[in-house]
Amino acid sequence: MEFLIYFALILIIPFWAQSKVKSTYKKYSKVATSSSMSGAEVARKILDDNGLYNVGVEEVRGKLSDHYDPRSKVVRLSSDNFHGRSAAGAAVAAHEVGHAIQDAQDYAFLRFRSALVPVASFGSNISFILIIAGFLMGLANLALVGIIFFSAAVLFQLVTLPVEFDASNRAMSQLVSTGIIRNDEERQTKKVLNAAAMTYVAAALVAVAELLRFILMFTGMSEE
Repeated sequence: MEFLIYFALILIIPFWAQSKVKSTYKKYSKVATSSSMSGAEVARKILDDNGLYNVGVEEVRGKLSDHYDPRSKVVRLSSDNFHGRSAAGAAVAAHEVGHAIQDAQDYAFLRFRSALVPVASFGSNISFILIIAGFLMGLANLALVGIIFFSAAVLFQLVTLPVEFDASNRAMSQLVSTGIIRNDEERQTKKVLNAAAMTYVAAALVAVAELLRFILMFTGMSEE
């Protein structure tokens, strides 16, 4: 019964978070800001106001595929946000520029997360194989190695939280200080940013829950 509840939770939490961000984005993608600036214009203005003339703004395919590429120094916005003149588009564009500002200011958590990428990527790919193989074959040490690798992936998820929340805080500050949104538009912008943040919180909660489950299974295995 406990396992059924556990699996229900790790399915429900991410589904709820994704549904929340999609519904909030859909709602505010139909609401224009007072400045009527496109996402591309919002990103360019904030970048220029912060002296980041070397950071480009490009359109990218996909839905909510927006991201900042620190290697190419480019803010990439999905077509809807690149061309759209909505509160949702402005919020997303400002958030991604927030990452560019973090990069320029050498934000510690962003640097730490970047350093974790290769380890976390390797860990997430191989950890389940090692853990399952270890449990099935009764090899505690093999399962432990898998858990250690999985821990790196969990650490990446946890470090992502301050990075994303800080980028959202920077986004709100920049949107207001540059006059892109009025004070009475802050509430709707925060709703978009908060909904997006919930996806990262959900991912972190699921990752931590998985890690705790593996640790408990390993403890039980070791005591046998």
